Amino acid sequence: MAFTGNYMCTSFKQELMQAKHNFTASTGNTFKLALYTNSASFTAATTAYTATNEVANSGSYSAGGGTLTNITPTTSGTTAFTDFNDLSFTSATITAYGALIYNSSQAGNPTVCVLDFGGAKTSTSGTFTIIFPTADASIAIIRIA
Repeated sequence: MAFTGNYMCTSFKQELMQAKHNFTASTGNTFKLALYTNSASFTAATTAYTATNEVANSGSYSAGGGTLTNITPTTSGTTAFTDFNDLSFTSATITAYGALIYNSSQAGNPTVCVLDFGGAKTSTSGTFTIIFPTADASIAIIRIA
C-alpha cells in the first residue's frame, strides 16, 4: 500500500487539548521525522511512530529518523502555526515515499502528522533533505486556523 495524502493526525488534535505537545524552541518536546517506503500505510488515524516499513539505516539516517529543530509557534490573523528547520541525512542511499513527524518525548511516541511526498524521493550516497515550507499562516507544516 502507498501513502495516500498528508494528514494532521486526529490523536494529535486531541493531545493538544491535553497539553501533551510543547513546540517551544529549545525548551519544548523533542520531535522527530522518520522516513518510510511505499509499503507504509498511514492516515489521519495513525497514532504512533512505528519502525514497520521505515527505510533502512544509511549514512546518517538511522531507525527512528532525525531530530527536528523547532521554531517557536506564533500567530498571524486567526491562525496559529509552527515549523521546523530543514533536516538533512548525509552520505545516505534512501528511497522514501513519505514520513511521520512524531513526539519522541512522550510515552508511545505519538504522531503529529503524516507527510506524503507524492512519489519516490531518492538519494544515492548523497544528501537526502527534507525542506519544510515557509513558516506562515498559509503554508507552515503545522497550522491551526
